[in-house]
Order: sequence, then C-alpha cells, then structure tokens
Amino acid sequence: AAEFEFFVFDETPGSVRAKNYQGLKNITPGFFGYSVLRSSVHADFYAELLALCEKMRFPLEGLHTETGPGVYEVAIQFSEALEAADRAILFKTGAKEIGKRFGVMPSFMAKWNQHLPGCSGHIHQSLSDGKKNLFYDAKAARSMSQLFESYLAGQIACLMEFAPMFWPTINSYKRLVDGFWAPVKPTWGMDNRTASFRVIAGSPKATRLETRCPGADVNPYLAMAAVIAAGLHGVEKGLKLTTPPITGTNQGAEHIPRAPRTLIETTRNFRESKIARDWLGDTFVDHFAATREWEWRQWLDAVTDWEMKRYFEII
Repeated sequence: AAEFEFFVFDETPGSVRAKNYQGLKNITPGFFGYSVLRSSVHADFYAELLALCEKMRFPLEGLHTETGPGVYEVAIQFSEALEAADRAILFKTGAKEIGKRFGVMPSFMAKWNQHLPGCSGHIHQSLSDGKKNLFYDAKAARSMSQLFESYLAGQIACLMEFAPMFWPTINSYKRLVDGFWAPVKPTWGMDNRTASFRVIAGSPKATRLETRCPGADVNPYLAMAAVIAAGLHGVEKGLKLTTPPITGTNQGAEHIPRAPRTLIETTRNFRESKIARDWLGDTFVDHFAATREWEWRQWLDAVTDWEMKRYFEII
C-alpha cells in the first residue's frame, strides 16, 4: 500500500505561471495536523476526492490534514503490488483532476519550500501465502519471522544502490534534510518513524514493513519494484540484520553513512549496481540511468531564483 503527503494550493495552472511559481497561496494557513476544522473548510473538495476513490475501486484507509499549511496525507487501501501501484498513480492523477474542478492545485513535489516539511511517499509491505502473514512469527522476540528479517536486511543493503527509484528527481534530494522527518540513512526501527524502514509488528494481521524513505514524487511502479527486488534479494541470500534497531530520534545511527545529496551521485551508484542489473535487467538499468543523467544535465543548464537572489546585485 502507498501513502502520500501533498500540499494543496489555492491556485490554478494559470495563476502559478503568472506568479512564476513564487508567492503561492496554500489552501489553508498554519500547521494543523489531523484537523477536523481545516478539513471541513473545503469539505466539497474533500468529499469529492473520497467519492472518486470509492467509484474507481481504490478506497482510502485515511485522508487527513498533516503538518504544514494546506498539507494532506492519504493512506490508500492495500492490495497486491501491481494493483497498489495502479491505485497510487490513479490517486495522484485523480486528486489533480478534482482539484481543477474546485480551483485548487495539489502538488506531490518532494519539497516545494525550503522552510516547510517535505512530502513523503511511504510504501507498506507484507507477504502472504494466501493463508497467513509470512512476516509474523509469534515465537520470535520481535514477532518478526526470519523471512521478514531477511526481506528487511535486503532493503537496508540495497537502498543506496536503488536510490534513484526512490528519489527520482532533482527536487527529491531537497527533502533529504536532517531534522525534517525524512530519513537520510539506511536505518531500521521498531515502530520508529525516524527510520528509513519502520517495522510494524505485534499481530498476525498487522505485521508489516513501512519503507519511509521515498518522497511523494516517486513513480509508484518503480518504487514498488525496487522494494520488492531489494527484499527478495535479502531473502534469496539469507541476509541477516547486522545492526540493531535505532531508538528515539535516530539514536544508534551516528556511524551509518547518510544518503547522497544529488541525483547524479545516486544514479552513478545505480548504473554500477550488480544487484540492480541482476534483478531489474541491463536494459532497464541503462535506460533509467540515462533518463536520470539527462535530468541532471537539464538542471546544470538552469539559472535558478537562488542564483539570482545571491549573485545578481552583489557579484
């Protein structure tokens, strides 16, 4: 299952261009996470979004305001992997279409404003044989089966090699800032939201892994393919968890290297990854890496507002 955070703006495609994407107005002001009041102010948009999801057969587990002005978080009901990716992309597209009817604009950018939290795109995973949850083991110390531990160990081992599939844009890396909730290291923890991999354990029904590092700007198909490939790599190799779970706010992660801060760094790692080539194939790795390198070259040619503000007058 996927869950996304996204900002909603009191803007239109015409108005954001007229403003040159500056000084945009959020649909509501202030930081009101889980606010019934803020949701009721735009109840028509809210209700239409819920109705669409029901009609198109991707019901929501939850839809509520999150931290930040005009921020919502959606949890899409779980399903098998391919359908979960379909549901995720349909939600992103549907939210934008419905927003246009009401004169508002949802944005799934990873980080639209330096001073506000970024938008995540968490992926929940469990594994069933059709009868039981194979990630659950009542006899294990953490209720985690050995298969679950290997699946998790695979994701920890492969995160940096598959990184462009989780962080695919130039903007993705603006979200990876210490102290803003987005995990920046390949860490795991028990029900710990500061870790890249949050283990939710305890009952046969609910035991699962939440991969928290992706942003809302992901291609759901590629991100879900990446988590499955990495997890199954861990299962195939019988990988073990070699580091203890972090506690508190990243306590225990002090000596773990952080993620690169640029798309070109992760793309180079991805292109050279033997694991990515083994699971995803040379054709895909070479093509996707080339698209990310092209994206990086476009960025190198761009003159940004940051450069104008910093250099225009004083240089």
